[in-house]
Amino acid sequence: MTLQQLKYIVALDHKRHYIKAAEECFVTQPTLTIQVKKLEEEIGTIIFDRNTIPLTPTPIGKILIAKAKSILREANEFNEIAYSNTSGITGQYTLGIIPTIAPYLLPLFLESFLKNNPLTKLIIKEMQTEFIINALHNGTLDIGIVSTPLEDKMIREINLYQEPFLLYCKNKEAFGSSEIVNQDDLTPDNLLILEEGHCFRNQVLNICKDSVKSKNKSFLFESGSIQTIKNLVKADLGYTLVPELSITDKSEQQHIKHFKDPKPTREVSIVVNKNFTKEKLIENLLLEIKNNIPEQVKEINNYIKVRWK
Repeated sequence: MTLQQLKYIVALDHKRHYIKAAEECFVTQPTLTIQVKKLEEEIGTIIFDRNTIPLTPTPIGKILIAKAKSILREANEFNEIAYSNTSGITGQYTLGIIPTIAPYLLPLFLESFLKNNPLTKLIIKEMQTEFIINALHNGTLDIGIVSTPLEDKMIREINLYQEPFLLYCKNKEAFGSSEIVNQDDLTPDNLLILEEGHCFRNQVLNICKDSVKSKNKSFLFESGSIQTIKNLVKADLGYTLVPELSITDKSEQQHIKHFKDPKPTREVSIVVNKNFTKEKLIENLLLEIKNNIPEQVKEINNYIKVRWK
């Protein structure tokens, strides 16, 4: 029996699908399948019922998986304490980051972080918030970067910054002559949003809560990509809201309007299981991110925090 095998059964319980579980563990499907089978043969117990769709644990399997999660958490804590006195961060860590933050934040700090922490290997995966929360609970993820608050007693949140929402539109005059927009100026017509599952979608709907009640929309499109929605806006097919850091090109300034104070913002934080003790990793990530993010998200004082659910 190995810790890796325990990780495989925890992932398989989470995904209930061999290929998806293998992807979560960064191994091939045959590798995961063989190792789970070997574990079952070694202990003489069937952990998963292969005759059900989706795959489900057997009654004894549920007990063993719960114990595996506990063992993995203890093993992680052992490693963190054992290496806590070293001058640098050594080892491999998994980082989950939501898709509406990853493409804009990672390029700002990742190169600097890796250069200053050469003994650290990060396995980075884009994941939606709910999957990050589950992975932090079961020990298959070390650290996450999400929009908070999560209001989860088992998860610790370390605030990074407040990121303003911006109005993104083809013709700014459609929302008045001022460069500043009011939330009340938003209309239900042609609002383009992300598909369900993205916390950013929920935040946009929370901001526009009074303007999306109408069902008489001439056009409705939901996407998994902010960039796709931006391109539709540029084609004059609607408008949307975007996070401040997604404006990476000066040419996009012609499409954006800022909200009046207090600005609606999303809180972005590092999140870890409350039992995570690798403080040096948290401190160094926090330092690199805060040193490399633009000034416009460092100096937000007058804001309203928009909840993600």
